Amino acid sequence: QVQLVESGGGLVQAGGSLRLSCAASGSTFSSHTMGWYRQALGKQRELVADIISGGTTNYEDSVKGRFTISRDNAKNTVYLQMNSLKPEDTAVYYCNAKRYSLGGRRIEYWGQGTQVTVSS
Repeated sequence: QVQLVESGGGLVQAGGSLRLSCAASGSTFSSHTMGWYRQALGKQRELVADIISGGTTNYEDSVKGRFTISRDNAKNTVYLQMNSLKPEDTAVYYCNAKRYSLGGRRIEYWGQGTQVTVSS
């Protein structure tokens, strides 16, 4: 099992920056793909970015070039650097850890979420 603790959310003006952090404990951090998801009011949760243990990253189209996901396996921590923030980035951001069992079962863990609000 993995426990995820997030920090770094807040209120910023459009064009500003925030860095979210997610500290993981309780399992083998490096064996998990780590991701950031977000859920805006009235919307479905969507993947923002994820990163595999070796460092390969993937981004949702609307955040490409603005957000950067990174991980420090030695510190069991994942980051999301968010630059050039837009009001449409406003959402609750969730940290996610994911792996698959040998039988193909998806195993996921979630943080509590942190609110990011971007004012126009």
